[in-house]
Amino acid sequence: MLIFFAALAFLLVIFLISSLRIMREYERAVVLFLGRFQNVKGPGLIIVIPIIQQMIKVDLRTVTMDVPTQDLITRDNVSVQVNAVLYFRVLKPKEAIINVEDYMLATEQLAQTTLRSVLGQHELDQLLAERERLNENIQAILDQQTDQWGIKVANVEIKHVDIDATMVRAIAKQAEAERERRAKIIHADGEFEASTRLVDAAEKLATQSGSMQLRYLQTLTEIAGEKSSTIVFPLPVNLMESLHKLTGIDSKGEGSEGSTPASESHQ
Repeated sequence: MLIFFAALAFLLVIFLISSLRIMREYERAVVLFLGRFQNVKGPGLIIVIPIIQQMIKVDLRTVTMDVPTQDLITRDNVSVQVNAVLYFRVLKPKEAIINVEDYMLATEQLAQTTLRSVLGQHELDQLLAERERLNENIQAILDQQTDQWGIKVANVEIKHVDIDATMVRAIAKQAEAERERRAKIIHADGEFEASTRLVDAAEKLATQSGSMQLRYLQTLTEIAGEKSSTIVFPLPVNLMESLHKLTGIDSKGEGSEGSTPASESHQ
């Protein structure tokens, strides 16, 4: 009889020990009682009765998932290979266990299909230049569809966009042509601005008396500094007349004032 009670006590101790579970801070236990959902326990020490209760452990930490390389065709019919990285975590352990068979596999497959469908709607230039916006679009779609699984998609990052070597050369030619186009536009804008300035200068010279003569003199000064033995420069008649007026000498070399006729000098 004593052996029976000792064996019974031993089995009871083993039963109690097997009923104890320790959940870490980042873990939760989804407990099913006879196959039906009972509650979510943890963290800390919990008791799960063997046979009649079943425990499924769920990790609440952020999961980093590498989305495999996907072959897709962009909207401008360019074949590319794209891979990405996905960051998500479980917010509702009950939905993650009950609503989907394997939430890790389901999230991975959904990420692959969403990556192909979203990026296939854009052109190659957008894939290369607008990654931030595309990441946000994919993240929003995944977060909406995984909400019923109790999963929160925190971020999606496109890692690599692999293009065929022929397409790389074509993109380089396109970039070179774009740079040449911008250079020509800048040169044309400079020519237009310069011509506008010249027209304004010509109008101002035409309206100001004596400005053209000063311009002639400035040009002569500039030419005189060059190493040339002979300078042939046409002088307009109105320039000479202006100079005569300024110096007080007429065209014959005589003063315009202070000279009187010979008949008056005898008188």
